[in-house]
Amino acid sequence: MSIKVVVVDDDIMVREGMKIILSLDKEIEVIGTCSNGDEAFTFCQGNTVDVILMDIRMPICDGVLGTKKICSSYEKVKVLILTTFNDDEYIVEALKNGASGYLLKNIPPEEVIKAVKIVNEGNMLIHPSIAEKVPLLLKREEKKDFSKYNLQEIEIEIMRLIAEGYSNKEVSEKVFLSQGTVKNKITDILSRLNLRDRTQIAIFYLKNGK
Repeated sequence: MSIKVVVVDDDIMVREGMKIILSLDKEIEVIGTCSNGDEAFTFCQGNTVDVILMDIRMPICDGVLGTKKICSSYEKVKVLILTTFNDDEYIVEALKNGASGYLLKNIPPEEVIKAVKIVNEGNMLIHPSIAEKVPLLLKREEKKDFSKYNLQEIEIEIMRLIAEGYSNKEVSEKVFLSQGTVKNKITDILSRLNLRDRTQIAIFYLKNGK
């Protein structure tokens, strides 16, 4: 079964270009294009959508608000931000609103195809230059409530320290546990939350701590 994708961008050249690029892969089917977040939200009401490739700055309804509307109403739809804007505020808000990824338009076409497949599988994907910012962005956020995830306080603290860029050795010193115990805790966190690596722990901390 093909991955059903919608391309959302206010630039018709970008929309059509992305449609052509994605259509080169036989596992992907572009079922629609939209010029803003509201159009994408309306499109989801009458169609089965797997992944939305969403721009940020658009008239009427931008990508941040569009992501919030879509992700809060359609849990199975994955939103992948693809934009020219490496802006801290956009990054934080898009991820908080439920985006599964945030990429910049300077990546090669084959990387866009790969990204669509990755988020469709339920994984999160962040452009490398943006992933480096995550620890700093997290420090600006207010204390988060993870009660709904049934995590231990020590696990939340380990997640916070990982998000702020500390190594396992540094984490162990901060929480007064052996490195082996910290590694086991991290493994438990990854398994319980179905995450792949430390970067995804940091992203999860930002995205889900509401």
